[in-house]
Amino acid sequence: MELSALVKALDAELDARSFKDYCPNGLQVEGRSNVERLVTGVTASQALIDAAIEKGADAILVHHGYFWKGEPAEITGMKARRIRALLGAGISLLAYHLPLDAHPSLGNNARLGALMGWDSARASDDGLLWYADLPQPETAVGIAGRAQQLLGRAPLLEAVGEAPVKRVAWCTGAAQSFLGQAADIGADLFMTGEVSEPTIHEARERGVHFIAAGHHATERYGVKALGEWVADRFEVSQEFIDIDNPA
Repeated sequence: MELSALVKALDAELDARSFKDYCPNGLQVEGRSNVERLVTGVTASQALIDAAIEKGADAILVHHGYFWKGEPAEITGMKARRIRALLGAGISLLAYHLPLDAHPSLGNNARLGALMGWDSARASDDGLLWYADLPQPETAVGIAGRAQQLLGRAPLLEAVGEAPVKRVAWCTGAAQSFLGQAADIGADLFMTGEVSEPTIHEARERGVHFIAAGHHATERYGVKALGEWVADRFEVSQEFIDIDNPA
């Protein structure tokens, strides 16, 4: 399909233009005008670009792309090598950040909730903080153990006492600052990807169990689902490539 048509379809499905984000959403680097092979991944690292070149991809679709607010504008060093590789191979780079976090079915939060079995999930107005009431109370240790089994990495758990978990809240990636919002909506446990030093003190003082399950690990599933959505609707083959990242 034409690159322009793919970008238009993704922009529309993700309602990309409605988000105030930290980076441009949509087409970030333009390659060849036709897309037959699509590679998806979490982050547009050099390793993912190299893998896409080896696969003969026409485009790469990621959650974490380039041109973040506050980063140096100059295209030098690592950034230059990455962009040079894309342009040299004629590969387009498409990236969707907050729009992919917030999508009600394909998004990172929706997919993580489904993977964890948190049915009847609800989202905040901006689509970024999700929560669900559990059918039966669970322990924080039990939830952390299930996260480890499903995500393939041991999470950090700060269990605040032995209070049962009746309501869970979550936001993938680097959303540790949402802990207070989770507490305000009555969550007994909040799960995200990363942790900061003040997070543990806040969890203890707010009485909310806290899980940091990995930024990469919690955000594999949205872009994978989005790639499958593309392949189901258009004449485009797709492959998700997981570049390991312990963070």
